[in-house]
Amino acid sequence: ELDTSSPSLVRDPNKCILCGNCVRACEELQGIGALGFAFRGTEAMVMPAFNKKIAETECVNCGQCRVYCPTGAIAIKTHMDEAWEALADPNIRVVAQIAPAVRVAVGDHYGLTKGKSVMGKIVNALHRMGFDEVYDTSFSADLTIMEESAEFLDRIKKGEKLPLLTSCCPAWVKFITDQYKEYIPNLSTCRSPQGMMSAVTKEWFRDPANNPEGKKTVMVSFMPCTAKKMEAKRSNSFTHGEQDTDYVITTTELIDMIRMTGIEFAELEPESSDIPFGFGSGGGVIFGVTGGVTEAVIRRLVPGHDKETLEAIAECGVRDGGFIREFSIPYEGIDLNICVVSGLANARTVMEQVKNGEKEYHLIEIMACRRGCIMGGGQPTRSGDRTKALRAKGLYNADNTTIIKKSDENPLVLELYNGLLKGKEHHLLHNDSY
Repeated sequence: ELDTSSPSLVRDPNKCILCGNCVRACEELQGIGALGFAFRGTEAMVMPAFNKKIAETECVNCGQCRVYCPTGAIAIKTHMDEAWEALADPNIRVVAQIAPAVRVAVGDHYGLTKGKSVMGKIVNALHRMGFDEVYDTSFSADLTIMEESAEFLDRIKKGEKLPLLTSCCPAWVKFITDQYKEYIPNLSTCRSPQGMMSAVTKEWFRDPANNPEGKKTVMVSFMPCTAKKMEAKRSNSFTHGEQDTDYVITTTELIDMIRMTGIEFAELEPESSDIPFGFGSGGGVIFGVTGGVTEAVIRRLVPGHDKETLEAIAECGVRDGGFIREFSIPYEGIDLNICVVSGLANARTVMEQVKNGEKEYHLIEIMACRRGCIMGGGQPTRSGDRTKALRAKGLYNADNTTIIKKSDENPLVLELYNGLLKGKEHHLLHNDSY
């Protein structure tokens, strides 16, 4: 029987060849252990304990089991059909948002330079499919930095709820809420960039001046991550009781959608994202790689934005190798201790050290997938060390070519705070509970 209980994944035991890759990925890479072997000999099967549905386990929806499954026994739960139906309805305005890590993975499939950003081509392809607006999630990543840095400084000032735990990664958030409940208050109250973009976009089109036709707005989010499908259905990601992100499409599904339309992706001319939410700073773009959130926060805290200052930030330890990075930066007379982690098994190591009093940090950034969103569970799976390195390099190159480097210098973000967001910042950009 197929297990379709998960919002992110479909498990088909009929395709399983008992290789054990998913078991190892879940146990060794992520430290979750939601899957295991049961029975012996010809009766052997891979399944959750006591043959529970995957949604009844501590699965965090990260999708790493799917990445390492060679037969499709664990696959992405697709929402392409729903997206096509919305696009075919003339009474619906379909809005897309594209996450930073997606743009450095799609080109691989078409023989383009590995890791090179193909954001402009993706925008063109989505316009051709019929999307009315195509926005850049790096814009809402800037919003996240504005809110999260303010929250961080407030906690430093008050000396409470430290370390601040970043909340951009939904698999990490579920890991904490399942297994370290005492640290739930330490999670940032900020919504993820996906959540912020969807909430702000729907609020924008609630204004009759921006929606004279009175069309219903449907948000389709293009993400490198299977866990984002789960996040979209989380009740604390809703506004006015309405689901903000209607459908999440992974990078792999996006490639399938391009194939279905017959678009010659490699031949497309680049197009710009649509305004008003189509432009992000360099700090927003690097969200897709581990350490990117922290680096963007540090850029926000440091007053200078000259080349030397930005290079010093990049070299402070935030871009060092390794899945656990520890470093300190001076800020207004104190040393801020920071830890950047990728991979949930590594996150468990760090959280146990914090819990036992062995380590003290002011800020901990965690991405559930090793190396961050560039290696998310929804990304194309054929990726060796060279591809992984080039995807990270691609995001850093995109940052280098972006004129505005800091979130607080993005004029579209500042305009939004002076307009639509006035008095609604908490309502649209934060979670009330986990």
